[in-house]
Amino acid sequence: MLMQGTPEIETKFARFGEGLTLTDGEVIEGYASLFGLPDQGKDIVTRGAYAASLAAHLARGSKVKMLWQHDPSHPIGVWDEIAEDATGLKVKGRILTETQKGAEAAALVRAGAIEGLSIGYRTVKATRDKEGHRRLEEVQLWEVSLVTFPMLPTARLTRRAAAAKSDLADAGLRALAEALRAATRP
Repeated sequence: MLMQGTPEIETKFARFGEGLTLTDGEVIEGYASLFGLPDQGKDIVTRGAYAASLAAHLARGSKVKMLWQHDPSHPIGVWDEIAEDATGLKVKGRILTETQKGAEAAALVRAGAIEGLSIGYRTVKATRDKEGHRRLEEVQLWEVSLVTFPMLPTARLTRRAAAAKSDLADAGLRALAEALRAATRP
């Protein structure tokens, strides 16, 4: 899929991986891409595919952008950490709730309505295997977006922090209600 307004940019979706969390209302982390797993487009990202692109960003002092639904007119946060590990492309960043789209995105992630990450990239080197999969061996990473429909359905969202906040709020409300009842008893 080509990103609108940007020639030669492809996108690849993945559900938030195991261990992805939204904490403190804005911090999000997890996997934007998982190595070795075919997505619905029959693409497989190979380990090391992002290394040159990440090194180039570091050398330039640039950052991979955090966008809403691949829309370059809607940046919603910043990725503070992006690195390859044995599993895939691990990302950690902050959704900026001071922006309208950022606030909406954080609310939708907390509610479970948004569970996907998708990369925006340009293929530098790819090969085809016997099964017809395109193996992405080197990509130029431009952005990682929060998206509605992920293409790699095997990973799942975990929202430990959001649930913990809700539990604390419920406990606080119960304590307040009990204190009010106690204060109004004769």
